[in-house]
Amino acid sequence: MNKHLLLLAILLTVTACAQSPEQRSPEELTPSDLSTGDLSSGDLSSDDLSSDELLSSNGEPSVDDIVIADDSAIDDADYDEDLAAVLEEVEQGEGGYGVPGVYDPFEGFNRAMWNLNYDYLDPYLARPVSLAYVDYTPSFMRTGIKNFLANLDEPASMVNSLLMLNGEEAVRHFNRFWINSTFGVFGLIDIASAADIRKPVDKQFGDTMGKYGVANGPYFMFPVYGPVTLREGAGDVVDGLYLPLSALNFWQSLGKWAFEGMEDRAALVKQEAILKDSPDAYIFTRDAYIQNKNFRATGGNVELLEQDDEAYLDDFMDEIDGE
Repeated sequence: MNKHLLLLAILLTVTACAQSPEQRSPEELTPSDLSTGDLSSGDLSSDDLSSDELLSSNGEPSVDDIVIADDSAIDDADYDEDLAAVLEEVEQGEGGYGVPGVYDPFEGFNRAMWNLNYDYLDPYLARPVSLAYVDYTPSFMRTGIKNFLANLDEPASMVNSLLMLNGEEAVRHFNRFWINSTFGVFGLIDIASAADIRKPVDKQFGDTMGKYGVANGPYFMFPVYGPVTLREGAGDVVDGLYLPLSALNFWQSLGKWAFEGMEDRAALVKQEAILKDSPDAYIFTRDAYIQNKNFRATGGNVELLEQDDEAYLDDFMDEIDGE
C-alpha cells in the first residue's frame, strides 16, 4: 500500500507540469494484443501472458506446467484471439501519437529510463533472475505461489467487474475466491478451476475508469517498475484498498510484485525478437502498452469491429457478384 501511495504521489507531482490533450472515448479505441511494457520486470501486471508453457527441464511443458497455464489464463484464449492484430498494427504505425490515448509529455525522461531498463537493468538483472526462478524452482512450488498470489486479486476483480456491469464475471471471481480460500488452502490449490469455475481476465480499477471515459493521462517509465499511466497508478491505489490486498504491508506487496514479475518477465522472452526488430523499441513498447490498456477498458468488446469487417466483406462480395 505504501508503494502505491508513493507511486501516485510521484505521478501527481510530475503531472502538474503538463496538460493532457483531448483523448478518445473507449468506444473509439482499437483492440490490442500485447500486455508488454518494459522488458525489465517493471510492468508485471500482465494478465494475458503465461510463462508456464515456456520452460521445463526437457524443453516441453510438464503436467504441472499445463495446470499452471490453465489456472492463470483460462478464458484468455478468446481474449488473445480478439487481440491478434496488435503487433502488426504497432509495427506498421508511424509512432508519435498514432495510437488513441497515448500522451507522452515527458518522453525525454521516459526514454532515459527505458534505456536504463533495456540496456542495463533487464539484461543483467531482471532477465537472468526471472529465468533462473522459472528454471530452477520446482514446478509445484511455482504453481502454489502463483495460485496464492492470483487469489489475492479476486476480490478487487469482483468489485471492478460489478462496476463495469459484468455480473457474471463478478460472481465467478467471488466463487473462485471463497472456494480456493476455503478448500484450496488459502488459494495455494486452484480448486475452483478443477470445479470448472474458469478464471476470467482480472479487472483493475484503472480498467473501470477507462470504461467510463477517464483518459489514460500522462505515460511514465520508471526504473525497474516499468511503464504506468496516471490512470493505472491511481487505479492501483484504489485496488489496494480492498481486502486482502489492504492487509499486506510494504514488504509483502513488494514480494507479490516480485514473484508475479519474474513469471511475467520470463513469458516476455517470446516477444524479444519482435522488440529487437522494431524501428523504435521505445515507441513500440509504449504504444502496445497503451493499446492493451485501451482494450481492457472496453471489456474486450470488439463486436463493433467484427460487424464492420462483416459489412466490408459483404460489400466486397456484392462487387464481385456484379462483375
